[in-house]
Amino acid sequence: MKLALLRHGITEWNLEKRIQGRIDQPLCSQGRDRLAQLSLPPDVASYRWYCSPLRRARQSADLLGLTDVAVEPLLIEMNWGEWEGEVLKPLRRRLGAAVRDNEARGLDFCPPGGESPRQVQLRMQPWLQQLAAAGNDSAAVVHKGIIRCIYALASGWDMRGAAPVDFVWDAIHQFELAADGAVLDSYRAIPLTDASG
Repeated sequence: MKLALLRHGITEWNLEKRIQGRIDQPLCSQGRDRLAQLSLPPDVASYRWYCSPLRRARQSADLLGLTDVAVEPLLIEMNWGEWEGEVLKPLRRRLGAAVRDNEARGLDFCPPGGESPRQVQLRMQPWLQQLAAAGNDSAAVVHKGIIRCIYALASGWDMRGAAPVDFVWDAIHQFELAADGAVLDSYRAIPLTDASG
C-alpha cells in the first residue's frame, strides 16, 4: 500500500528560517502563489487524503483542490517547545554545546519542553496501522518534520547529521506500508506538475 506525503506550502516563517513547530502560521503569498501553479499527479490525487490540523497544511490542501480531506491530529508537526519561533543558527551560537549535544542524539533529540523524533514516530504508529488495515493508497499534507520521521522509519536513518534526502516543497514523498503498518524501505520523490500545462 502506498503512502504519499506532501509538504505544506511556504510560510513567512519558512522564509525567515524560523522553527515553526506547533505555531499555527498561515501560508504566505509566495506559498499560495506557488501552490496555485502546481497540480498533483492524477493517481495520487485519487488517494484517500489526510492533513495536519495546522492552518498551513489545510490551506495547502485547499489550494491543490483537495475537497475530501480528513484532518488527522496525529499528523501535527513536531513540538519544538521553547525553541519555537527561534532561528536555528543564532540559537546554536547562543546555546553552543547544549544544542550540539542535543542534536547529536539523533532520534532522541528533544528541544526543551518539546518532543523527540522518536516520540513523533510513536505517536504516528496508530495512524499508520489504521491506514494499513484499511488497505487503500493514502496521502497527507504534512510538515517536513513528519516526512523526516517517516523517512527515518523507512530507511533506518538515525537522524544524526544531514538528511540523506532533500525533502523539497514541490514533490510527493512516497513510501510503502506493510500490512502491519511498518514503513518499508521504498522512498521515492514524485514531482508535482505545472497546473498551467
